[in-house]
Amino acid sequence: MAASRALSLKVAALRAVTPWWNSRLLAASARLQAHRDVSSSSPKAGEGQIHLTESCVQRLLEITQGSEFLRLEVEGGGCSGFQYKFSLDTVINPDDRVFEQGGARVVVDSDSLAFVKGAQVDFSQELIRSSFQVLNNPQAQKGCSCGSSFSVKL
Repeated sequence: MAASRALSLKVAALRAVTPWWNSRLLAASARLQAHRDVSSSSPKAGEGQIHLTESCVQRLLEITQGSEFLRLEVEGGGCSGFQYKFSLDTVINPDDRVFEQGGARVVVDSDSLAFVKGAQVDFSQELIRSSFQVLNNPQAQKGCSCGSSFSVKL
């Protein structure tokens, strides 16, 4: 089970940085154009939301296949106390919240949502790395310079 999970995380990491040319890119662009409306499974507007940037939506449409989505989790660790963890997944658990924009989906479990509600998920492409990142997290007091670790407001 652990070896299978490690392999799927490696595949997900490769998908996040590997360009998908021609048909995948064109299909993603068509899906993005067709699904410009923002929607969420959130029943009330005042509840915790996760916002997706255009670059996040576009990259997710390029790398996800079928029922895949991006899972955002918060776990203890990192240099500031908590760290963000991103992975591609296909299983939605009963305590998960689904945030959809433009056909791209990000899923956050209820425990992690308490640490990221109101934040923005972005895809950043730089010379040294390409990655999904959490930006403007109102629940974070401070973060580290790499952007993957943070401490919470008390």
